[in-house]
Amino acid sequence: MEKQLVQTTQSTRRLIDLRGMKCPAPIVALNNESRELAPGELFEAVADDPAFELDVKAWCRRKGFELLTLEASAQETRAVIRCPA
Repeated sequence: MEKQLVQTTQSTRRLIDLRGMKCPAPIVALNNESRELAPGELFEAVADDPAFELDVKAWCRRKGFELLTLEASAQETRAVIRCPA
């Protein structure tokens, strides 16, 4: 899993690269990585597992994270998420 910072027009946010992992590994890794984030911090998660789109929605609801955007294509799903304050 690759971690990096992504520069956007509004801010810099962490990218959690979950590509190459298959269910349930992307959500397990996302859960582990989220423990390092500050309250209110924005981050982006990208995965190529087809189950990730539904899984990330459920994970955000269950954990109290705010799912800001979700973009799914045939190749990957990208989610921008805000940590609970």
